[in-house]
Amino acid sequence: MELSLLVIFWYGILHAFGPDHLTAIADFSIGKEKKKTLMITFLFAIGHGLSLFVFAKILESIEISEEILSYGDIISATVIIAMGVYLLFMVATNRVHLSKHSHKNGEHLHIWFGNAHSHNSIDKSSSFTMGLLMGIGGVRGMLITLGAVQGGAVDFSMVGAFTLGVILIFVSFGLLILYINQNFLGNITNVRRTFAIAGIISLIVGMNILST
Repeated sequence: MELSLLVIFWYGILHAFGPDHLTAIADFSIGKEKKKTLMITFLFAIGHGLSLFVFAKILESIEISEEILSYGDIISATVIIAMGVYLLFMVATNRVHLSKHSHKNGEHLHIWFGNAHSHNSIDKSSSFTMGLLMGIGGVRGMLITLGAVQGGAVDFSMVGAFTLGVILIFVSFGLLILYINQNFLGNITNVRRTFAIAGIISLIVGMNILST
């Protein structure tokens, strides 16, 4: 792998450690089963990389002021805050539920929001959309890195290297969330407490982004 791609890969790793990214992944992954947790983190990373690629290509040919680019951070912060408010509302109104059942010689936990238990793909599509939206906030940093290694030129291989770095951290963090899901969410009290903590952290992270 060329040195420039290694730099971009490393930047993807560092970028993924942003508290807004990890908070978003936690909000979507808490209480999910193994396959769904890993799929959510993977789709978030793919959406994030795709968004950065698209906006970086746009900014190659269109000069946009720093002030306008800063709106990307505002979008990311607003999404994180909205997620925090949503989680806290679900907890406060007792709309977080837990059920247990045996399946294939093992006990399975199902956690859901609202009044009815349903199986759908909304978490997966939402995590991909979240990755797209939050990618807007990372465009400035990525362009600075690209400018340092290849004159600001953006190609798919560079975005691919960045996305691989992001995926490495996101999936690792997803495994940590999975461990929490499997070992600490055995009763509804812990489930609601965990979602309340996630909601509060989301508010703190989002407001911190807006204040900087």
